[in-house]
Amino acid sequence: MRAVVFGEFGAVPEVCDLPDPEVPDDGVVVRVEATGLCRSDVHAWLGHDGDVRLPHVPGHEFVGTVVGVGAGVRQHRPGERVTVPFVCACGQCPECARGDAQVCLNQTQPGFTHHGSYAELVALHRADANLVTVPDHLDAGAAALLGCRFATAYRGLVQQAQVAPDDSVLVVGCGGVGLSAVMIAVASGARVVGVDVDPDALQRATALGAVATVDVRGLSASLADEAVADAAPGFRIAVDATGRPDAIDLSLRTLRPRGIHVQIGLVSADPVLRVSRIISKELAFVGSHGMAARSYPGLLALVASGRLRPQDLVSTWIGLADVPSAMAAMRDGTAPAGVTMIRP
Repeated sequence: MRAVVFGEFGAVPEVCDLPDPEVPDDGVVVRVEATGLCRSDVHAWLGHDGDVRLPHVPGHEFVGTVVGVGAGVRQHRPGERVTVPFVCACGQCPECARGDAQVCLNQTQPGFTHHGSYAELVALHRADANLVTVPDHLDAGAAALLGCRFATAYRGLVQQAQVAPDDSVLVVGCGGVGLSAVMIAVASGARVVGVDVDPDALQRATALGAVATVDVRGLSASLADEAVADAAPGFRIAVDATGRPDAIDLSLRTLRPRGIHVQIGLVSADPVLRVSRIISKELAFVGSHGMAARSYPGLLALVASGRLRPQDLVSTWIGLADVPSAMAAMRDGTAPAGVTMIRP
């Protein structure tokens, strides 16, 4: 099979021919139909994830068709169109028993713990615990995005923060996962304000339903606070989709008392938090690490209703040969607004 491979962290990835993956006894092999270019994959490429072993094939957000089934799999057959949460759970640990498979103690992650979906084929473990069947008619880009960005944003907003109609929601960072959060909040009936330093990203946020946007390029903390307050005073929910310390601080500053901060942006280093503000305003700080496979029916129902259209976030389609330059553009901050989707 053809796949995107890097042999050193930060070195230019190459498109190579690799042996087809073996079918795990408890898993499946999927022929990849579409896979998303995600900033998490760039973090893995740059050496920010300790699970990655070289040489490595990145990619974790995808849709495809089952072409091989292990002897221990009971619930799935060749020909099924599926996606998976980017956290594939063991189904047996205490966290899985409580229904919290997204924080499974024995999790595997395609594109991190083993070779991922920037390839024609990808192997997946514990298929009965992790595969999510998706309708054949669902747009390929939409189906792929359900594996990571939309699942992470959905869990953070719907399950963790319990977003409700007429809630006020601030989304800091309008890249792929931030725009996913904008769309889910809008689909839930909330009033959304988007914050970014990129005018194109803010335009996308407006087009996707944000009632206002704030460009914080070059603004001091106090001026940024004023600009956000002018857009909407006091938010019940604020989402950081950047992982930047200044963005997290902005989110915490603009929450009203007893507000909820949802962290979905990955951090390259642990930031210093203003804990005194969290205490004095009784704020909640929650993370979202993807979503368990059992929780997908709610997200799929929102898509089926037409209120949520993940495919509207896809701006660019590329092939495997274009992936190395696209990863470099994301690293350098020159990637186009919206989501780039790969057809292997």
